[in-house]
Amino acid sequence: IAAFSIVAKEFYYTHGGLYTVKGNELSLTWEFDTQDKLNVGKKMDTTIELRGNSLKFNNHTWQRIDDGTPGALAGAWLITGRKRDGEISRRTPGARKTMKILSGTRFQWIAYNTETGEFFGTGGGTYTTQDGNYTENIEFFSRDGSRVGASLPFEFKLIEMEWHHSGLNSKGQPMYEIWTPRSMLE
Repeated sequence: IAAFSIVAKEFYYTHGGLYTVKGNELSLTWEFDTQDKLNVGKKMDTTIELRGNSLKFNNHTWQRIDDGTPGALAGAWLITGRKRDGEISRRTPGARKTMKILSGTRFQWIAYNTETGEFFGTGGGTYTTQDGNYTENIEFFSRDGSRVGASLPFEFKLIEMEWHHSGLNSKGQPMYEIWTPRSMLE
């Protein structure tokens, strides 16, 4: 969950984590919560109601905004590598994670620590993939609201099931990242 205002260029809060659904029962273990880091690691069980494109739980209703298509990169990804000075360094995420979650048309990245509850930053919006190009259209950015409205073009390749992502970051600096599907690391 992420709350923000595109018009005001303000980020309000985000929280989320690992979940399972069995029938109409949702079980969630919080991994990040900008409103209360003491929730990190806690489990929440609740009943959900899914009707058509509407999801209801905990007195809130969400509307589906896409159906997962085109979704060339749809899924949850953890950063596992970076290239600096021409050298690729790899690491397995531990308690400190940077995750990117993509639906068919939307993305959010979150940097957080599951042991301490620390939150380091988040951003998100819409994205497109076409002909090896990945473009992020920023709708919220916790560190700097002036980035809202920016479009960041990158090149991407899927190599051995990993997402290689290169271009210029939001500060205009060159970057090369390797993202691994979260499911491959659990």
